Amino acid sequence: MQRPPRPRRFRFAARQRPRFQGQSFNRLIPNIMTLLGLCAGLMAMRFALEDRWEPAAGLIILAGAIDGLDGRLARLLKATSRFGAEFDSLADFLSFGVAPAMILYLWTMHDYRGLGFVPCVMFAVCMSLRLARFNATLDAGPVPLTGPAPKPAYAQSFFTGVPAPAGALLGMFPIFASLAFSGWGWDGLAAAVRHPLFVGCVLIGTALMLVSTLPTWSFKNFKVRREYILPLLLSVGAYAALLVSEPWAALAAAGLIYVSMLPFSLRSYIRLKREAEEMIEPVAPTPAVSEPPAA
Repeated sequence: MQRPPRPRRFRFAARQRPRFQGQSFNRLIPNIMTLLGLCAGLMAMRFALEDRWEPAAGLIILAGAIDGLDGRLARLLKATSRFGAEFDSLADFLSFGVAPAMILYLWTMHDYRGLGFVPCVMFAVCMSLRLARFNATLDAGPVPLTGPAPKPAYAQSFFTGVPAPAGALLGMFPIFASLAFSGWGWDGLAAAVRHPLFVGCVLIGTALMLVSTLPTWSFKNFKVRREYILPLLLSVGAYAALLVSEPWAALAAAGLIYVSMLPFSLRSYIRLKREAEEMIEPVAPTPAVSEPPAA
């Protein structure tokens, strides 16, 4: 007896999930942070045009905090790229070069008209030169054909010149101090630090430090001795309390603390350079072997 044919079983193919061409969202987070820093600098200039100095100064500090995070996030997420480096430099130029110069010009330097505009332009130009020099070091390989030579091992923990966020902090010192003195009722001191002559000297001095070859700590591989850990933690806690209660005074004090650290940074660089040079043993030249006279 012939068996009836079995019914065919239809198997449905698994649905293929479409794959889109592009980058992971995690790799875009550093660029998004850089974009937020750029927007903070633009908003600071808008508030300066409206004579709202406190939010304008606060947005510059916010841009500095974002700048300190985007690079570390890029390295943590392995999302470093040439585009991100160039975009970060352009955002830094606007947020730390153009925006502080414009804020200070509208705040007090416009009283001297053309003469007051010169320090602001010098500050912005030196900021662009400092960032261009930093970008040039990114192209320096093990044996660069053009551009600056790579840094030796002892110089890896140092910047060449004052970095861009620190330069913006130093350039904005007069407005931080003036807002702090005004809050305390010290109108005389507030007017003194707001004088265009004082602000111009601060801008020119900061501009020269930006393009200088002064070695400054980068704090990337900075090690703290055991006996200094507890005082450092207590100092950070005290500064955090001051930042919450008197933010403008704390920001002005941060600028003074940074300037006071520059001589110690230079001394540390000289000491490490001397130790590295002492480890290099001089190689005695080999005497030339004279050929025997021909017979």
